[in-house]
Amino acid sequence: MTLFDETTLNELSFDNRIGLAPMTRVSATDDGRATAEMAQYYQRFAEGGFSFLITEGTYPDDAYSQGYLNQPGLVTDTQAAAWKQVTEAVHDAGVPIFAQLMHAGAQSQGNPHVDGDQTIAPSAVQPEGEKAEAYGGSGEFPTPKAATVDELAGIRDSFVNSAQNAIDAGFDGIEIHGANGYLLHEFLSAEFNQRDDEYGGKPANRVRYPREVVAAIDEATPADFVVGIRVSQSTALDETHRWPEGEDAAAVFFDELSAAGADYIHVTEPDATTPAFGDDGPTLAEAAAKYADDETVIIDNGGLGTPDAAREKVDAGADLVTLATSALANPDWPDKVEAGEELTTFDPAEFLAPSAALSEHEVQKEGTSADD
Repeated sequence: MTLFDETTLNELSFDNRIGLAPMTRVSATDDGRATAEMAQYYQRFAEGGFSFLITEGTYPDDAYSQGYLNQPGLVTDTQAAAWKQVTEAVHDAGVPIFAQLMHAGAQSQGNPHVDGDQTIAPSAVQPEGEKAEAYGGSGEFPTPKAATVDELAGIRDSFVNSAQNAIDAGFDGIEIHGANGYLLHEFLSAEFNQRDDEYGGKPANRVRYPREVVAAIDEATPADFVVGIRVSQSTALDETHRWPEGEDAAAVFFDELSAAGADYIHVTEPDATTPAFGDDGPTLAEAAAKYADDETVIIDNGGLGTPDAAREKVDAGADLVTLATSALANPDWPDKVEAGEELTTFDPAEFLAPSAALSEHEVQKEGTSADD
């Protein structure tokens, strides 16, 4: 395989094996509607050669799920309708797009749907570190309340409702955010999940709730609608966070999520090329490929912005790779690499400082202004 081989996912055809990773931005309206600028932003990647796109995290309920102010949602019909301008712009370029569904859990940095600074998580464990100014937060995270079983059932239903809204909005699939320290990742974590019921303890119990979410969405959506899940060991606040059972936990997690109906598993780490469980052994993508069902597509992410790194992961068995900050600096990364052109180095000051809102140069085509 090469980076520029054609491939498929369910009924979708991809021109190459390079996709856009989900990246947190804060450019939606105050009430969570996607904007015309967001449509232009995503269309640039589609026109630049990326074969599929995954959106920024999108909140699925009007209770505890929102992670940032000006984050888009897929809770209401109005929010779904606003997303149509994005999906249509991307489809006009001939590219499929997936909506990432994200419940922030204990790592919420701004949520207008609750009174005060309230969050929810598997257990009442306060995240270490501080909120990020780029995403509108400041200060320490609060200690979340532990979700009841009834509350978990409601959250699961909200994921299903949002997936159905994604269909109405024209998306080709959804990605469930189970990585980076957000709610579903907190269930997988032995540090954040200290429950003593059926959802806590050994890996088979910790994966139970994420598995239920995958299965419920898979059952409620058409067979050709893509259902994926993103998984990491590390969190947004702690790159060293690991599953204490190591590869034994990975074996259970990837097997269960695949069996629940995940069409793809999207693994992410700061450096996807390094072993995931100590100094030896497989990378996280290699573990996913080993323990998931053979038909489950494996997407790899993390530090793959150079062509050599991306090629290495495809050569090592990843079906697809996704790019984040290198895509921000090069919205035409695939076209540039295929043509042998030099890539632009990512500069955070041009994109994510002082705010992760969309910059004017990200929503304009070359030679035009954002008002044209």
